[in-house]
Amino acid sequence: MTTPSANVARTASPGAGSSPLSSLTYEHTLGCVHCGLCLPACPTYQTTGSEVDSPRGRIYLVRALAEGRVEDPEVVRTHLDRCLDCRACETACPSGVHYGAILENTRAALETQKPATGLRARIAKWMLRHVVIHQRRLRAMFALFGFAEALGLRRLARFLRLLPAAVDDIAPHVPKRSERAPLPTGWHKPKGQSRGKVGLFTGCVMEPIFGRINRATLRLLLDNGFEVFVPAAQQCCGALLIHAGLPDDAKRLATANTKAFAEVDRVINNSAGCGCAMREYGELLGDDAGRAFANKCRDISEFLAEQGLTAVPKRRDAKVAYDDPCHLCHGQKVRTQPRELLAKVPGLQMVQHQKPEDCCGSAGIYNMLQPELAADIGKRKAEALCAAKPDLVATGNPGCMMQIAAHLKAVGSTARVVHPVELLLPDDAQ
Repeated sequence: MTTPSANVARTASPGAGSSPLSSLTYEHTLGCVHCGLCLPACPTYQTTGSEVDSPRGRIYLVRALAEGRVEDPEVVRTHLDRCLDCRACETACPSGVHYGAILENTRAALETQKPATGLRARIAKWMLRHVVIHQRRLRAMFALFGFAEALGLRRLARFLRLLPAAVDDIAPHVPKRSERAPLPTGWHKPKGQSRGKVGLFTGCVMEPIFGRINRATLRLLLDNGFEVFVPAAQQCCGALLIHAGLPDDAKRLATANTKAFAEVDRVINNSAGCGCAMREYGELLGDDAGRAFANKCRDISEFLAEQGLTAVPKRRDAKVAYDDPCHLCHGQKVRTQPRELLAKVPGLQMVQHQKPEDCCGSAGIYNMLQPELAADIGKRKAEALCAAKPDLVATGNPGCMMQIAAHLKAVGSTARVVHPVELLLPDDAQ
């Protein structure tokens, strides 16, 4: 197959003063040996069959931009925007190319040099900067959405085609007010002897949409003997900002989080995307505080598998398929621990499905910005899960839960999507 740069003369280094990219990002691109092992792992390449929508093709484009061989950055941005940043290519790569860093640094450089002007991109940036990362505003927005749903305005908006069907299918219905209430801040004590002290990261979207999972996570830690600190000063992890090419905004949030969790030895999270971003605070902040914080971060499944369960989970007579969130398996290298924990649930039968580490197409807000590609990828995931005939699908990331649930429903499946922590609660925690 002809590669994007096959007919372009190569230079040895970035163009003289013309490239928006750092020399480090350029050096990362040089690690690619063009073997193509990343192509079968890439969800967009699986869908489009286009080389420029593969990791190798995007690296060629980034390198051409750095070397001054691409005059219009929009040519590069178009294909970078189609990337889900799932990191599956990093798992497949034999050369250890830091594709995630290449992608995110290039997006940031393009945003600095020539900000995206498309309507979707502008709305997304405004929402990220002014709503999503501010908990009070986010809760107020969901309260407004809940009121609109109660009045039937959501159904009316879909009927009038003011709300795209793809968005309506993915977006969950707003939980009851009691389920959107934030966790009480401060220290929470277990009933018995303490096994240690941990901090709980509650996230931005998890609170108003999946508050039940945050409450289940807190209860699970308490029932297994851990003192839990929920800092009032914690902020959004910044992952969505980083993916959107806005690292400076994310740095402010990261700095606040390093201070908020300073007094605990472990920071526990239940969202794969958040956990991956926080474990990269060392690279984001470039200081000792960022690196120290990153070393403290653990996914809830990783932490409990390491520490061991002392509370026996409630019996669940059901078949469950575990699906790996990309930023947990590829980003954090956590694969066996969720399965080990689910295997301890009495009555629960684990069933396998094809390619559980393939991306579902959620990728933060990707399914809103690239709905057609996301829909194709989501359908592929749902069909693979349906073939296993599970009663439950367990996955540890809110975006994955919404995307998988929507596409399972679309293909006629009745399987319910849950977070692993919901299956690990003991009888008295219900």
